[in-house]
Amino acid sequence: MDDYRALENLVVTYAELVDAGDFDGVGALFAAGTFVGGGGTFRGAEVARMLRDTVIVYEDGTPRTKHVTTNIALEVSGDTASGRACFTVLQAAPGLPLQTIAAGRYADRFTRTADGWRFTERRVTVDLVGDVGHHLRLRP
Repeated sequence: MDDYRALENLVVTYAELVDAGDFDGVGALFAAGTFVGGGGTFRGAEVARMLRDTVIVYEDGTPRTKHVTTNIALEVSGDTASGRACFTVLQAAPGLPLQTIAAGRYADRFTRTADGWRFTERRVTVDLVGDVGHHLRLRP
């Protein structure tokens, strides 16, 4: 598999794991990297804990979301790479019809290891916010 396809798969795997409610899996993606968002900077198990603390999970074990990742642009330079992408988060939960709840951008850095490409850093910028009351545990 070429580097670009492997990196694209890594970006998509993040979305799949979040939507599956596999927060430990998301944390594993950042075992050697950082996740930077509105709530701070997290690494590895801290990412998993942050997601468990903030994301509502329903009876089926998922947050009832679909993260749609588009406009993926990647640049590879040897054993490092950078990327950017847009995301749209859809949700359909009990009492909430299917709708867009957030949209924004990812700015990523990657490193190639003996085990393949890994996140070095993901910076998340949320540009648009809809009704996240069924998705996030909002602090008063």
